[in-house]
Amino acid sequence: MTSHSLVPQSPALRLPVAQMRNVFHPGDVERKLARLQESGNQREYETLRTVYERMLERGPERFQVKPSGVPDMASLYEQLPNFTEVLDDVKRHVALAQDSSDGLEVTPMLLLGPPGIGKTHFARHLAELLGTGMNLLPMSSMTAGWLLSGSSAQWKGARPGKVFEALVEGEYANPVIVVDEIDKASSDAQYDPLGALYSLLEYDTAQSFTDEFAEVAIDASQVIWITTANDTRGIPDPILNRMNVFEVEAPTLEQARTIARNLYLGICAGHDWGRLLDPEPLDDVLDHLAQMPPREMRRALMTGFGNARLDRRSTVEITDLPKAASGRSRIGFVQ
Repeated sequence: MTSHSLVPQSPALRLPVAQMRNVFHPGDVERKLARLQESGNQREYETLRTVYERMLERGPERFQVKPSGVPDMASLYEQLPNFTEVLDDVKRHVALAQDSSDGLEVTPMLLLGPPGIGKTHFARHLAELLGTGMNLLPMSSMTAGWLLSGSSAQWKGARPGKVFEALVEGEYANPVIVVDEIDKASSDAQYDPLGALYSLLEYDTAQSFTDEFAEVAIDASQVIWITTANDTRGIPDPILNRMNVFEVEAPTLEQARTIARNLYLGICAGHDWGRLLDPEPLDDVLDHLAQMPPREMRRALMTGFGNARLDRRSTVEITDLPKAASGRSRIGFVQ
């Protein structure tokens, strides 16, 4: 697939560099559509015809974006202190792509760690840093392989897969696609939910990935793949071997306090009502929040903010926060 520069690089600018990249060949789609019309089965394959027409209407070009240089990632290191090793790897990939016309290539990564430590949260921050979109695929709810690669148009209710949709319906040639809880993917003898990843995680084969519904080659080689798991059991070795594996530790108590403080400041800054609250949280509030998994901290803070404002107070007190649910295991901290 081809690409051309849309925004020239300039050492004076720190804006994202954007190119346009073709994610499919229109000629392939035109031939498929012509054959479909010649077959006389347009009603039977109405959804497929609509997909082809939509592809031609939108055209093949999508944004391929990257930072114009190595970005200042200090705030990310502060917000995600237990992801230092992963952020270091991202920075190396960005450094390779700067000062060149090459696109940003990030080796597929697997984030290993206990639930709730911020793996999906990290992926969202990465998409924002790189200036691209993000698609979340929760494998725990996917029971068939066609959800990634599409199902044959001959089947009733068939439709394209999630990768096809991300590239054809999306705006970017290099979106971040998060395969969440890859270790929870269920499979049987007929369908393998991870089967499509064997080719998608390899740069060479991903350049001409064929969705089983549309049967048109799609360039998925620029997709930035992030997978998450609690452990590697249930993940086939050939897939593990295609990724950089990072064991993300639970944050230390001090790191958890830092995460809680950043969440407090970020939520307040993102809402007009934040000006009515204290600019800094109390120490005992941070200590209480630090005992929670990062994914629960935001919910607890929103409860605390609401309770404080109900009492017309600017200070969030520890009694404003929800108590830990009985029977719920708390996240373990690194000593």
